[in-house]
Amino acid sequence: MRTITYFVLGVLEVILFLRFLFRLLGANQSNDFIMFLYSLSLVFVGAFNGIFNDQALGHSVFELSTIVAMLIYALIAWGIVSLGEIVFAPRMSGQQNVVTTRRNQPM
Repeated sequence: MRTITYFVLGVLEVILFLRFLFRLLGANQSNDFIMFLYSLSLVFVGAFNGIFNDQALGHSVFELSTIVAMLIYALIAWGIVSLGEIVFAPRMSGQQNVVTTRRNQPM
């Protein structure tokens, strides 16, 4: 479960980072790849649009909502993995073995 969760997070983070990078560099929005990337990533960023104002300079856009989305999704993935470790952790039996040793101390 841990591996799958972090793999999905990694794919999502790459998609969101590419969106952030291409928006920052002012990529041509008429390009087919850019249109595909923006439409794919909008599903994941849409909930965070409007939290902060995006800063635009010419064609470049510093999209802070994408950074927020990346952080939130990373926290969600960490929470899922932590919960999975708690739920699926091996159960300890009620009996424990304790081993003690004594040191010989000079008198």
